[in-house]
Amino acid sequence: MKFENVLAEVNGFGKFQLRTILLTVIPRVTLPFHFLLNNFIAVIPCHHCNISSLDDGGVFRNLSQAERLVVSIPLQADGTPNSCQMFAEPQYHLLLNSSNMTDLPTVPCQNGWVYDNSTFKSSLATEWDLVCDKRRVNRATATIFFVGVMLGAAVFGYLSDRFGRKITLLVSYVTTTFFGFASAFSNNFAMFAVMRFFTGFGLSGISIITIVLSIEWVDIKHRTAVGVLTSMDWSVCTVLLPVVAYFVNDWRYLTATATTPLFLAMICWWWLPESARWLISNGKVNSAHFYLSKCAKVNGREQSMADIKPETLSKVILIENENRKYSYLDLVRTPKMRRLALLTGIVWFGVACTYYGISLNVSGFGVNIYLTQFIYGAIELPAKAFVFFTLNKIGRRLCQTGTLVMTGLCIFCNMFVPRDNAMFQTTVGALGKMFAEASFTTVFLYTTELYPTVMRQNGLGYCSFMARVGVSVSPLIMLLEEVWGHLPSTIFSLVAVAAGLSASLLPETQNIRLPETIEDVEHTRRRSISTSDEKSQP
Repeated sequence: MKFENVLAEVNGFGKFQLRTILLTVIPRVTLPFHFLLNNFIAVIPCHHCNISSLDDGGVFRNLSQAERLVVSIPLQADGTPNSCQMFAEPQYHLLLNSSNMTDLPTVPCQNGWVYDNSTFKSSLATEWDLVCDKRRVNRATATIFFVGVMLGAAVFGYLSDRFGRKITLLVSYVTTTFFGFASAFSNNFAMFAVMRFFTGFGLSGISIITIVLSIEWVDIKHRTAVGVLTSMDWSVCTVLLPVVAYFVNDWRYLTATATTPLFLAMICWWWLPESARWLISNGKVNSAHFYLSKCAKVNGREQSMADIKPETLSKVILIENENRKYSYLDLVRTPKMRRLALLTGIVWFGVACTYYGISLNVSGFGVNIYLTQFIYGAIELPAKAFVFFTLNKIGRRLCQTGTLVMTGLCIFCNMFVPRDNAMFQTTVGALGKMFAEASFTTVFLYTTELYPTVMRQNGLGYCSFMARVGVSVSPLIMLLEEVWGHLPSTIFSLVAVAAGLSASLLPETQNIRLPETIEDVEHTRRRSISTSDEKSQP
């Protein structure tokens, strides 16, 4: 008897599983809010130097605001006011001839900046003047956050396989809530950066544990549906984010609002089950029997557990040594695990780097930032439908490869769209976002099916770590546009295609039973295709 047989007895997709999925959706609401928060809290509004220092108490004071700007702020080549320079002294002759600005002495802003607060009441840039020479510091806030997510993936992946899914998930709830609110009330940028780092650290646990916990409780037949539907919360909340940001346009309140759903998640945590697979794999058969009995009761299959004793469950998953503690070193100790770790690491790096390369550049298309974010969120919904229907038709491997290659192709094509055609540029960008989201949805399910139960969270933690490396360098790649305008898009395209080719080398997992031990991965052919095949065997 295998675990899938036990799961079939208690109903592998009933009210118990639906309740578990719903309970994991609540904390996941905060994921897209925080992961894409930088688009709104780090936005740089229109600004110019504070010219109050040029007030000489005479003619300057009698000028209108528009006239003061003419005599105080030089124009750039495109005719817009310079954001970082001002004239050393008022140039009153420009009121008569504003085209003659050659060789006029300019200096950097002396008394700070004046910001256009018509769209955003406040942002990191306006709070701590992260503009001009400090513009890169503002861009680095996303990198700091995702470095926290990166390290959190490694830590929570290990803790989840070591101490269990449920308790580790609670730790991630508390960590994220505390540091999320602490970042909202930061009184200087250094404090904010540290708090955002640890917010990302905690969020990583929520991201990787909830998806694994949901999939480990469902049968083979419904794994694809659960994998896709569980990720729907990301798309829906990505659509809601610009709506929330439009009404909550102060960065402090917006950061706090993004963290609030975790209070409800901590209350609902008490009703979450531990993974029965993990419990059996770690020799905790009595606890596994308790949760399986609860599952049978909720699903109306109480009689099915009458003949299944805790002792029986100890034979469901064969383990060489029950006292063995798995670590990240087990990813590279055996040949097929090494190959699996290498390929999935490359795929996750490529998926995340390109996804956030598009997602974190919503202001780069010349369209209203709220509208662009809304479009980028809405386009993910058909991406989910696309993945849902193709995963079972063409398999995980081909779907993963195809979506990555198409993402790279869209980014590449967007390089040749004229800058003045903002709507068409946004359309091609949104299409790339759709394929990028499809690849992200696929990779979570695919990776969960590739790694064995004893190493599933370690494997997903490692993959998520690699993904956050990709995300962390994504804002830095965007800075390369200063070298050559199309260089970031070229890099993102090549990364997507390379990841797609790596995905094509992974084994197919469609309709394959989840591996339980490393031995299952090393001897793949020993796994039967489905539980129905297994039942038919003598």
